[in-house]
Amino acid sequence: MFKQNSGLQSLLKDGSRHYTGLEEAILKNIDAVKTLSRMTRSSLGPHGMNKMVITHIGKLIVTSDAATIVHEVEVQHPAAKMIAMAAEMQEKEAGDGTNFVLTLAGELMQQAENLIQEGLHPSDILVGYEKASKKCLEYLDSLVAYQIENVRDVEEVQKCIKSVVASKHYGNEHILAPLIASAAVYAMPEETKEFSVENVRVTKILGGALSDSEVIHGMCIVRGSETSIHKVKNARVAVFNSALEAESGDTKGTVLLKTADELQNYTKGEEELMEKFVKKLSDAEINVVVAGGSVSEICLHYMEKYKIMVLRIHSKFEVKRISSTLGGAILVRMDAPTPEEVGTASEVYCTEISSTMCTIFKRDEEDNRIATIVLRGSTNNVLDDAERAIDDGVNTIKNITKNPAFCAGAGATEIHLASQLQTFAKFQPGLDQYAVERFGQAFEVIPRTLAENAGLNAEEIIAKLYSETAKSPFYGIDVEDGKVKDAKELEIFDCME
Repeated sequence: MFKQNSGLQSLLKDGSRHYTGLEEAILKNIDAVKTLSRMTRSSLGPHGMNKMVITHIGKLIVTSDAATIVHEVEVQHPAAKMIAMAAEMQEKEAGDGTNFVLTLAGELMQQAENLIQEGLHPSDILVGYEKASKKCLEYLDSLVAYQIENVRDVEEVQKCIKSVVASKHYGNEHILAPLIASAAVYAMPEETKEFSVENVRVTKILGGALSDSEVIHGMCIVRGSETSIHKVKNARVAVFNSALEAESGDTKGTVLLKTADELQNYTKGEEELMEKFVKKLSDAEINVVVAGGSVSEICLHYMEKYKIMVLRIHSKFEVKRISSTLGGAILVRMDAPTPEEVGTASEVYCTEISSTMCTIFKRDEEDNRIATIVLRGSTNNVLDDAERAIDDGVNTIKNITKNPAFCAGAGATEIHLASQLQTFAKFQPGLDQYAVERFGQAFEVIPRTLAENAGLNAEEIIAKLYSETAKSPFYGIDVEDGKVKDAKELEIFDCME
């Protein structure tokens, strides 16, 4: 006879594992979250260290962006996966602050572990944490350090996003922040709340330095024209998802040509069909064609004859973006588009950037302006990291259009919340007061990590911050000289949204 399992194990299929109790279940889950938090904590702040991540396909990514790190490592543990999903949701909603979520979650778990070991029940900790989080949101409303008045003012927008960019690309914020502000203000629609991050594009071109980067008003494609037409005004654009060439049969065949006339007439049918197709485009007043595949020599010949500019794009994703930008539809048939399927642009022209031919689609409609930041850099890793910094900056501008309020950065808001919550905990009657107090202490992790990553004495900095936050809620860490200063004067802000 086979030995039968007893208890819960007998109800589960073979190979299932069951954990119960304090040591096996709760503390193991806490430890998994702490491990994930420790992995990204050293990347927090301007002096955060880069991580080298090698993906499953062998690609090397060097970054300090927590969202990218968590996405690429593919977390499997259920408890840690919940925190990773929370970080991903933060990235989708706010576009930044993922490392803050992971670091704070890890510290809250550390404080909960200490309380459990002291004998507090998990339900009491949960009640205390919920009470503290609600109080925390109440305190935040009174901690506004700066409010942006005009989101169309490049200087004002630049001031607000400089600290966001510095946390990812420290030392280059004075280069990237003006580019982001300029591009976003140009792409800002009349109704600012409808601002879309998709209207600020990034094109990466190898070579040169980051300081050579520039903003182009329009959408930039790193391809030149296939024909001799390099500039078209008031463009009507047809976007094809397929190659522009005569269809070939699937079966192989042999053609025997006996005379010169037969050779001359051999391709006439194909030529007539192609000319008919191009003439249809010309009759529909199409003067720019975007092809999602190869373009035959015969097709190019007739495009040249009818003065049509041709772009060949091999990325299906890029073709889709061009179509949505120009307000047209992607065609899957070799025929002239209907008026509803035609895309429009104020101007389409080719230009040379660092020996690389680029095509610019300029569209001056008030509600669909596109700006492109052309990034320059020596390596792909530098360009990728700069692109992530730009992505965070543009998302911050989107958040500004919803809520123009900013709180003080540099750990100032966190240390003030820590102080206020610990004071609040002293007046709570139940056992949950210990959880409220530990929730407040957990906020210390942000200024402590900022100090540690900058090579400063964290304990000394925390003590000074507690001393100064009693006078003003805006005192934070200046990582350049290691002193506690007013974050408002240093213009270090965090978006409240």
